[in-house]
Amino acid sequence: MIDKKKLYSTAAKKETAVLVAVSTQKQNVEKTKEYLEELAFLATTLGVETVQTFTQNLERPDIRTYTGKGKLEEILIYVTANPVDMIIYDDDLSPSQVRNLEAVFKDIKVIDRSLLILAIFAMRAQTAQSKLQVELAQYQYMYPRLTRMWTHLSRQSGAGVGMRGPGETELETDRRIVKDRIAFLKEKLEKVDKQSTTRRKERDRLVRVAIVGYTNVGKSTLMRNLSKADVFAENKLFATVDSTVRKVNMENVPFLLTDTVGFIRKLPTTLIESFKSTLDEVREADILMHVVDISHASFEEHLDVVNKTLEEIGAANKPSILVFNKIDLYKPSYNDDEDQEETTLSTQDVLNQLKRSYIAEKADHVVFISAQQKENIDELKRTLFSLVKERHFSIYPNWLDLGYTAVETEE
Repeated sequence: MIDKKKLYSTAAKKETAVLVAVSTQKQNVEKTKEYLEELAFLATTLGVETVQTFTQNLERPDIRTYTGKGKLEEILIYVTANPVDMIIYDDDLSPSQVRNLEAVFKDIKVIDRSLLILAIFAMRAQTAQSKLQVELAQYQYMYPRLTRMWTHLSRQSGAGVGMRGPGETELETDRRIVKDRIAFLKEKLEKVDKQSTTRRKERDRLVRVAIVGYTNVGKSTLMRNLSKADVFAENKLFATVDSTVRKVNMENVPFLLTDTVGFIRKLPTTLIESFKSTLDEVREADILMHVVDISHASFEEHLDVVNKTLEEIGAANKPSILVFNKIDLYKPSYNDDEDQEETTLSTQDVLNQLKRSYIAEKADHVVFISAQQKENIDELKRTLFSLVKERHFSIYPNWLDLGYTAVETEE
């Protein structure tokens, strides 16, 4: 008989964290609260539980310890009295800030936003290319922080947040070796990028449509609806890191549909540089489908973040469709004298209201849908097909004379 008293759980211990942010003149208290909620969601994506948050109003983050001395002592008192594995800061920390904070918090890991996002990308990367891209980004992040980073990592047992990747096997690495590793990874990625470029050139005969947007807006669900392909979708940030390409046919016109990695506020620059080939899918696309979660309180800021990133990579002036997703979760605005509790609008009523609103004027082609509930997908297909057809027949003006049969959709 098994002695239940001697049974032990083999489940990995869930790590806990406190989050820290600073409100400034450029980032007010409300915005800071929202950023912290997103930071907590990032932590949850990695299986880390947020147990407390700390905020402080400052003109700018303290150059030495990010927060002021009083707030630093408050955080120290809390983490000393409670079981906390890490402290996550909502902004990037400088190498000197990391050193100073690690000296204060001793054996508690100090993580900033970039390192947290890098850890998520490391967890999500599936292909050899994306793994190389993440490793390069990790080394580029760690290079200026080598003084304390390696001793910090050497104290950890096993893998944890911020641990996945080069740190756990390169404890004695110095700057020269890390620099050589960065050069090696860049060279290796250049070869992979050439292969990717060759594959994309082989697909030049087809119109290419890239789905872009903020992370967790429903791009993969939409991809699955349009291509009828088994594409991974999950309610977590950066559920998709690797680009997914599917061939689609609409009314006898074939095209390629690509699901790309989601963007986010304060995306580490090392990731943008490392994921160059992935972003090339966006740069070289003929048409962009920009998906926005209209149910999110900050959807307009998310839209601006993506537009700014598209400008940075030189892909802002392409023909595009602005797709506002999750209309089934959207909360309509009400007049002050209207009883919100008694007003229940159907999805069609919400759709009609949105079509009459200023949001419908944000681009030449705007469509409101629910990818999850498959609401108004037909209108999106019609809009998409009109752009694809225009581009396709500019390449193949005699396509209808070639005798192809119509196919609805294929992977």
